[in-house]
Amino acid sequence: MLMFPSLRIAALALALPLAHTACAQDSLASASTINPSRPVPVGKAPHMTFKLVKDTPEEKVYAIVFLKGDEALSGLTDFAIANHVGDAHFTGIGAVSSATLAWLDLPHKIYQAIHVQEQVEVLALTGDIATFNGKPVVHMHAVLGRHDGSTTGGHVFELNVNPTAEVFLTSDTTPLTKRPDDASGMKLIDPQP
Repeated sequence: MLMFPSLRIAALALALPLAHTACAQDSLASASTINPSRPVPVGKAPHMTFKLVKDTPEEKVYAIVFLKGDEALSGLTDFAIANHVGDAHFTGIGAVSSATLAWLDLPHKIYQAIHVQEQVEVLALTGDIATFNGKPVVHMHAVLGRHDGSTTGGHVFELNVNPTAEVFLTSDTTPLTKRPDDASGMKLIDPQP
């Protein structure tokens, strides 16, 4: 009799990783997709403030601060439009209450969404800005840290700030443009124009 419960526990222990793998595959197959050309909503960072911290003929450096309730991708897009940013790179840190990240499913030319619905630390935020059809396009990636020390990361489609995110952005005077890339479905920086 004692052997039967032990065997059942052992069988369950072996089945759990397989069930987890099957669930992961099922959720991957049903994960929401995001079109690479999806427009970025503007006006969703009402508390965003910034300060010019360096101004030379070659570049300008800004400290941009987001507060609770701001959406960082929207805010950086608004910032780029308002300040006529045509070439920039940036880094940041902070914390968010939720996020939508994604990974590029290259064979299908679409992003697979990674939804984060918990308070997390922004461990790394990096990106660039270049123009496409005369408008600035913010390209941003993030690594987010969970309460247990695990991480998730990817291309940023949404970062809902709580309580703050701090971004240092360097805007260069030579504008960069993007061009469509048929092989990936993306807009890539074109250093040649």
